[in-house]
Amino acid sequence: MSRTRRVAAATAAVLAAGVLAGVAAPPASAGRAGPRDVHPSLRENLVAFYDFDHPVPGDVALERDQGRSGTEIELVNGGAAMRVADRAYAGSGRALQTRQVEPTVAGNDDWKAGVFSASGVRTLRPFNAVAGTTVMGWFKVGMTAPRPNSNTADPNDLFNAIGLAGVLTGDSDGHGVRALLELIDVSGELRLVALGRRLDGGDSQTFAAAEDWRTLLPVGQWVHLAATFDFATGTMALYRNGRPVDGFYTRTDDPWRVGGPGPHVTTASDPRGIKIGGSYPQDTREQNPCDCRMDSLMFLDQALSARDVESQYRHMVRGR
Repeated sequence: MSRTRRVAAATAAVLAAGVLAGVAAPPASAGRAGPRDVHPSLRENLVAFYDFDHPVPGDVALERDQGRSGTEIELVNGGAAMRVADRAYAGSGRALQTRQVEPTVAGNDDWKAGVFSASGVRTLRPFNAVAGTTVMGWFKVGMTAPRPNSNTADPNDLFNAIGLAGVLTGDSDGHGVRALLELIDVSGELRLVALGRRLDGGDSQTFAAAEDWRTLLPVGQWVHLAATFDFATGTMALYRNGRPVDGFYTRTDDPWRVGGPGPHVTTASDPRGIKIGGSYPQDTREQNPCDCRMDSLMFLDQALSARDVESQYRHMVRGR
C-alpha cells in the first residue's frame, strides 16, 4: 500500500471513529476567539479553514483545520513539499502548491489536497441541509490554460476546467460538488465561476464572471476570491479582492428547484469531502489540475453578504 493510501486509510479510520462516537473531531485552533486571520464577525460560521502553517504532529502530509469542524485534509502526493514559502498577504506564512506532475500518464500523481469519505465526512455536517455556503481564499495561478488531459491518449486534448476549491455533495464520486470555485469552459471560453448544486443527484447552476479570467487572475499574482451560494433564494455571487464581480447565470431555468414552497436547503446528507486544486481527493483519478498556489482557504456555512466579504478581505490586507 502506498503512503498516500495509508494516510487515506488512517484519515478514514479517524472519521469513522468520530461517526461512532457521535461527535466531530475538536478544532485545531486554540482559544475561543478563533483564528486571527478571520474577521471576528465570521468566526461563528467558519466550518473549515486552512492556512497551511499547521501540519498534523507526526504526519506532515496532513493539514490541521483552524475552523470549528476539525476536518483534517491530506496534501495528496506531494506531502510536506506542497507547503511553500510564499505570502499571499502580510502576516500569512506558507502557501499550498498544487500542480500537474506528468501530463502524458494517468498515474494519479498530481499534487492536490482534500478529504474524502464514501460514507460522508461527519465533521462537515454543517453543510448538511444548509441554506447557504461560502468558499473563499487566496489564489495565485501559474498557468494560462487548462492542462493536458492525462486520461486520454490525445496529446492535444486538454481538461475543460481548472479546479480551485470546493465542497463535495453527499453522493459525490470525488468530482461532483455542492459549492465550488473553479475556472471552466463556458460556451467555448474559459471563465471564473461559482458552481453550485442544492440537491444530491440534481442539476447544478453556474454563475460565470463576465470579465476575462486572465484579467481577474493574472499569472503569478495573488488574488483573493470568494463565491457565495444562497440555496434558499437560488442565487450566487463572485468577489475579487473584496469587490463584487459582474457575471451571468449559464441557465435561465430553475436547476436548484427553488420555485416551489420552501424552506430550500441542501440535501440532508454529509458532504463526502473537500477538494482543492483538482478533483478526486481520494486519488483515484486525475481531473482539472491547477498549477497554482493557495492560502487561507475558508469554507463557511452561510452565504456571506458583500459587506462581509469585503470586511474579511480588508481584515487580511490591513492586518489584524
